Amino acid sequence: MKFNNFDEFYPYYLSQHTNKLNRFLHFTGTTLTLILLLIITLTNYWQLLWLLPITGYGLAWLGHLIFEGNKPASFKYPLYSLGADIKMYLDMIARRN
Repeated sequence: MKFNNFDEFYPYYLSQHTNKLNRFLHFTGTTLTLILLLIITLTNYWQLLWLLPITGYGLAWLGHLIFEGNKPASFKYPLYSLGADIKMYLDMIARRN
């Protein structure tokens, strides 16, 4: 599939995240990443930066493997997927998804 812009990509992204447990793991991973980023910034302990992709992607990829049964969109569309994950996260906080 080819997407011309983010607005075309986002519905596809959501279609790959229909399982509630998968979305929960995405939400948890993003939350942990934000907390870790805050800790790193406040403590200047930059040696922990390598953990960000693990917390950010680890749980999400596990959700795709176990609950969704598909490949994460981030493998093919890394930048769109990052933006879509943030949008989905904010939508979940606002209870729009």
